[in-house]
Amino acid sequence: MKVSRKSPGERSSWGMSDVGRKRKTNEDALFVDDELGLYIVADGMGGHAAGEIASREATATIYSMIKQAVHEFGELKSPLTEARMRAACQLMESAIQAATSIIYSMAELDRQKAGMGTTISALLLSGEYGIIGHVGDSRIYHVNGEKFEQLTEDHSLIAWQLKQGLISEEEAMVSPYRNVITRAVGNRDHVEVDTVVFPVERHSRFLLCSDGLHGYLRSGDIVPTVGIGGESAVRQFVDLANQRGGKDNITVILVELN
Repeated sequence: MKVSRKSPGERSSWGMSDVGRKRKTNEDALFVDDELGLYIVADGMGGHAAGEIASREATATIYSMIKQAVHEFGELKSPLTEARMRAACQLMESAIQAATSIIYSMAELDRQKAGMGTTISALLLSGEYGIIGHVGDSRIYHVNGEKFEQLTEDHSLIAWQLKQGLISEEEAMVSPYRNVITRAVGNRDHVEVDTVVFPVERHSRFLLCSDGLHGYLRSGDIVPTVGIGGESAVRQFVDLANQRGGKDNITVILVELN
């Protein structure tokens, strides 16, 4: 599946989702809406096509809730008060919690789908700020000029072991537990959501991706590939992951601020 959209306004985005070279089905989902300023990557999990259902339902629910609330919420502009920041985080968290409840309820009604869930990495661009909601090990990167920063923290066993100093980066690369995540949307009736509000600079670019891409990325890949820009950059990221193994579904969104 491929999605490619371009807006003539202040934001432009391109997205692509690829099954990869080893999987038979694609359980990833993506969502892009330049007018709303909302971008989502979801990496589903679970048998009997449950992962595909979870990722699709999660993105649809988050979009629906944010679309309903964003017009009343308004845009975030400087100076940003503590109350407005809390409200922004609450908006994103509530949308993701709603997705959690829906997916969990669906699994309760169909025991074959018990335990299904999905990662969520969602970015809402609002006025002079960005709002992130994050669960799992998909990622959001910010690229500005020759520098990039990972804006999300992986909720995975490997990330926890690295943070605790229990394993080295080299050991993490070959660990059999690389795909074990510690948080997911929908496999329980509630989930802890990471949220952050941050100022957005003009001409910034954002890369959202599932672990089917970032599991193959090297630090030197991000800036030059993003620098290609547009659909060509997205295609190159997908090609890179497939060339290096393509063991998982690959989903990428590139957002450019004009």
